[in-house]
Amino acid sequence: MIVIRLARGGAKARPFFNIVVADKRVRRDGRFIERIGFYNPSATDGEEGLRIAQDRLNHWIGVGAQPSPTVQRLVKQAAKAAPAAA
Repeated sequence: MIVIRLARGGAKARPFFNIVVADKRVRRDGRFIERIGFYNPSATDGEEGLRIAQDRLNHWIGVGAQPSPTVQRLVKQAAKAAPAAA
């Protein structure tokens, strides 16, 4: 099964997550198929905290990839922020 999930990066106590499409059997920070965005929970006011390539997200969901609960929450958060920015 293909999943859309977070892969952790960054330094100790300064997390940074890539939103990746990966096989469910591969470990969290292991090999992935495609990177479709990022999430920076410790972003300050001037930094971008969340970016998701919506076209690639829709493609992968269309071919059967399952987003994790956290990714679903972030997608909703990005959709809510997009109309405010436009």
